Amino acid sequence: MILMKVLITDYVHEFLIDRLKNSGFDVDYLPEINLNQVRSIIHCYTVAVINTKTPFDKTMIDEANALKLIVRLGSGLEIIDLDYANEKGIIVKNTPEGNRQSVAEHALGLLLALLNNIVKSNNEIKDFIRKREENRGYELNGKTLGIIGFGNTGSCFARILSGFDIKVLAYDKYKQRFADNFRNVIETDMKEIFEKCDIISFHIPLTEETVYMGDMNFFEKFRKDIFLINTSRGKILNTNDLIKALRSGKIKGAALDVLENENPLDYSELEKLMYKDLFSLENVIVTPHIAGWTAESREKIAELTYKSIIKYSGV
Repeated sequence: MILMKVLITDYVHEFLIDRLKNSGFDVDYLPEINLNQVRSIIHCYTVAVINTKTPFDKTMIDEANALKLIVRLGSGLEIIDLDYANEKGIIVKNTPEGNRQSVAEHALGLLLALLNNIVKSNNEIKDFIRKREENRGYELNGKTLGIIGFGNTGSCFARILSGFDIKVLAYDKYKQRFADNFRNVIETDMKEIFEKCDIISFHIPLTEETVYMGDMNFFEKFRKDIFLINTSRGKILNTNDLIKALRSGKIKGAALDVLENENPLDYSELEKLMYKDLFSLENVIVTPHIAGWTAESREKIAELTYKSIIKYSGV
């Protein structure tokens, strides 16, 4: 019997490796492998388990002439040329259910930290600076929050918010009647979100349609000055326009788990200046794409990945 070969290119819970081996797969667990190394060996594998650092463009797919299945750890499929993979008969799956709770909880944490100046005041007090009035915050109570994108993380965020006295408006271009099972959510359009929201949270995939959705034209449509949360993808927002909106006060504060470029070692000189400008703003909180990066999500993603491989690999 020829064993199906699985390449895992990023860190995963040991559950996945053990279960695959016990199920008869030949597993190469290479979390430190770089992109060029993947290209040189991908032709040997039937299944690839990947994360952001291993994009599958046309060139990579052409090299993977034995590949039957790609499983993305997490949700974002923009790293895979889906049309070309389909043309080549390669099944592509992701595991968005695995980290939706983690992302939703992180979004809530960012929101509360932003509204209550927790990061700013923490940094000040550690420098022996005690400011109370300057760090007066805002309650969630009575606010209106707009969720843009009501998939796995957007809907999970809405459920968490049900414990607060806050009005939730949700917009999803590709769904209808999605709020029927949510007592705290009103399904709406962008016009109402622009008119009524105090806070915006993005939960949408990165596609040609959503790149730079959040630009100056978008920000200026809001009747109120807003707080902004982004735990989806960095290129949803135009960073230069975000900085302008923050400086003008149109955006009262931003909490970001994602950036346009998340690798400081790859920053151009212009990007260095741009991010230095962004990070200098006291009303900005940034975390290093860790919203879905919990111990629990690691295990859930491993379980979902294993199920996908068993279901779709043809074993």
